[in-house]
Amino acid sequence: MFRKEYLVALQTITFKEVKRFTRIWVQTLLPSIITTSLYFLIFGTLIGSRIGQMKGYDYMEFIVPGLILMAVISNAYSNVVSSFYGSKFQHNIEEMLVAPMPGWVILAGYISGGVMRGLIVGVLVTIVSLFFTDLRIAHPVMMVVVFLLTGVLFSCAGFINAVYAKSFDDISIVPTFVLTPLIYLGGVFYSIDMLPMFWQTVSLLNPVLYMIDVFRYSILGTSDIPLVYGFSVIALFITALLVISLRLLSKGIGIRD
Repeated sequence: MFRKEYLVALQTITFKEVKRFTRIWVQTLLPSIITTSLYFLIFGTLIGSRIGQMKGYDYMEFIVPGLILMAVISNAYSNVVSSFYGSKFQHNIEEMLVAPMPGWVILAGYISGGVMRGLIVGVLVTIVSLFFTDLRIAHPVMMVVVFLLTGVLFSCAGFINAVYAKSFDDISIVPTFVLTPLIYLGGVFYSIDMLPMFWQTVSLLNPVLYMIDVFRYSILGTSDIPLVYGFSVIALFITALLVISLRLLSKGIGIRD
């Protein structure tokens, strides 16, 4: 049953998370804007002028959706993994666990913080993209929905990473060796139609591809994969990661050890 106390707890955790990353915005928000601007400048302006069009769009227009979502993914993930592991390291999480609130409230609070950071960075990167290309959003409602769903998914992934992490080095292993390759091979800089059939089939095993493709459709109105497949994959991974996260939290795995 949802009680008023749970709402207060959820608001408190969310406020703490938002205040944490906004207080150090030079470290949490600004780097993504600078990095993405460099991508726009190098890949969009310098290299894109040589590539020409892709799927009927200027190369700059084509890569903008992927670069925006890449910023959302990395920020939502890193916010939760660093914050929750920090709470474990400082033993603050024990205070939450003994408080009279269920695990899903704790999880929802951390996810809300990750989604907020991803959403803010996504909006800022979208604004920056307007300086490089004439961006027209085909389906704004769908764009916001994909923003939120992607933020939730990778916030959950960051939470799971933080639960199993034993040191600060552990929270950088997954982003470096798993997340980054999935993003770069997820169609940010190219259409999978350009790949040989074998590599197209391999690419379809990458869940990030579906998210970027759906997001590209929300902005440009074009996609490589049917939308129903894209949203189905997103929903499937969100459900699976939420279930895993709640189970880890309820069992105290990686927390009470």
